Amino acid sequence: MLRGIQKASTGRIGKAIMTVVLSALALSFAIWGIGDIFRGFGRSALAKVGSTEIGIEQFRNIYNDRLQQLTREAGRPVSQDQARAFGFDRQVLGQMVAETALDERARQMGLNISDADVANSIRQDPSFRGVGGGFDRARFEAIIRQAGYNEPRYVAEQRKQILRRQIVNTIAGELTTPKATIEAAYRYANEERAIEYVVLDRSQAGTIAPPSPEQLAKYFEERKGQFRAPEYRKVVLVVITPADIAKWEVIPDDEAKRVYEERKARYTTPELRQVQQIVFPNAEEAQAAAAKLAQGTTFETLATERGLKDTDIDLGTIPKSGIIDQAVADAAFSLKEGDVSAPTQGRFGTAIVRVAKIQPGNTKTYEQVTSEIKSDIALEKAKAQVSGLRDKLEDARAGGETLAEAAEKLKIATRTVEAIDRGGRMPDGVQLTDLPKPVELLPAVFSSDVGVENDPLQYENGYVWYDVAGTTPARDRTLDEVKTEIEIRYTNDEIAKALKTKGDAMVEKLKTGGVLSAVAAEDKLKLETAAFIKRGDVTDTLSTATIDAIFRAPKDAPGSAEGVQATQRVVFRVTDVKMPELDMASPDAKRLSDSIRASLGDELLAGYGERLEKDVGVSINPSALLQATGGAPSTN
Repeated sequence: MLRGIQKASTGRIGKAIMTVVLSALALSFAIWGIGDIFRGFGRSALAKVGSTEIGIEQFRNIYNDRLQQLTREAGRPVSQDQARAFGFDRQVLGQMVAETALDERARQMGLNISDADVANSIRQDPSFRGVGGGFDRARFEAIIRQAGYNEPRYVAEQRKQILRRQIVNTIAGELTTPKATIEAAYRYANEERAIEYVVLDRSQAGTIAPPSPEQLAKYFEERKGQFRAPEYRKVVLVVITPADIAKWEVIPDDEAKRVYEERKARYTTPELRQVQQIVFPNAEEAQAAAAKLAQGTTFETLATERGLKDTDIDLGTIPKSGIIDQAVADAAFSLKEGDVSAPTQGRFGTAIVRVAKIQPGNTKTYEQVTSEIKSDIALEKAKAQVSGLRDKLEDARAGGETLAEAAEKLKIATRTVEAIDRGGRMPDGVQLTDLPKPVELLPAVFSSDVGVENDPLQYENGYVWYDVAGTTPARDRTLDEVKTEIEIRYTNDEIAKALKTKGDAMVEKLKTGGVLSAVAAEDKLKLETAAFIKRGDVTDTLSTATIDAIFRAPKDAPGSAEGVQATQRVVFRVTDVKMPELDMASPDAKRLSDSIRASLGDELLAGYGERLEKDVGVSINPSALLQATGGAPSTN
């Protein structure tokens, strides 16, 4: 089954079918056995699936959207080169190929769906529901417009998605998970082990001789690629946003005072009252209760007599607008703190209201909010100025001026970053944290080149322009540049080797009848224990490598593995193994069954994907793929 899951995640069609079902891209590398194919392609075609071509621009638009989504999820820039190294370009194309193949199959099978069914599917989408819970056309139009669709195009896409799901559900819609498989998977995930162990650290490694120049040079040569200096770029930046050009101090007081009066409600905190009420079914019972209150019965006693709890009578501490019943609101906000109202006829019966506490309202004075108001006015005015400055800057660049020259002419500040790598680090390793829109800016910078005029990026209601002013190619560093780091790495590796040798010797003693407590005492090591360990339960002292070794060893067997640091070694003995039993009627069994069924479905889909690919015919132009993702096209 595991082989099938891996197979499903690597095949082009299978990967995308899983995307349709699971709404997630496969994370593994796509394996493509197709060379350059040019015959049968249009000039702008990247792939051909059956009779349908996937155009370069079509792919590029979807790929760029997905790459931006990936960078947002990763929280750091992902360059085009990195994306290609991860196989992300092939994953995106694989999904497009698979979806197109499913569309071809749907046409071959004569599948269709009525306009009414498509419309009903869209109306049932929770994303398009309004405040009342029903379909909201305005919300629908706003969401699809933001996603780059008009209504006909979105409806057509939904029609395709529904037909694709019909095909997929036919293949893997109903599967039964074998009981033995569920039980085996449950035991694997929930098996528990207990150990006794010791941790060896640097102090047990003995004396580590410093490396000779020859040893250091050899060590460096074998690992030179790990210390390679990345490519750096010199970048000129110009940022124009309302916040950059707004000047609040020039806003006159009379204008600010006028805005203050218009927005006074924004600076007002309404009066709040803790309101309690008892609602009576008729006016007669309310009058009788009011008489009791007049004779000294407390409000709480009256509530208790009627079987009401505090939560039944307390409306909370709220403004007048927070009370739904207007009559009750008027009564509550006419009382003094602690007072009780006369019987009041409300929407839900006759109520007696008490105000337990009053929090007075407050309005900030003009003097308290002057700087805030002037800043708001300045920002609003600056928004209009941004467009004008953008047009002037673009006109100057169109006239042949560099970005720096155009900015200087318009008295706009420029910023020059002398050297930065793809990850936003300078040559000294310091991370630049104040770059504007780094997730999009850095990939854009490294996709450009010296002398290329780039379109600005949108940023905080304004724009960021960037020019690549110079490049420093990636290169191999010399030993002298990284000597200190190499010495540390060499020493740590030697310590790890010494600890492994010592750990292996301790394990041999244990295998020949030794006791771990006695072996530990010989080196004055602290014997520790750990119980209820499951696979994947990494701790501060037990690394992934150690946990894996523990679960490979039988009960009472010793073992050794690298610790949480490379300069640590854990020597252990498995003292107990507990195999869990599964109640097949439990929620755990159902969750596991669903998960396994999904994996089995993936196997079926992978096989169907391979067959579908052969039936419809798929051709890929790798050179066009490189071109679409900013790589150099093949010259072969």
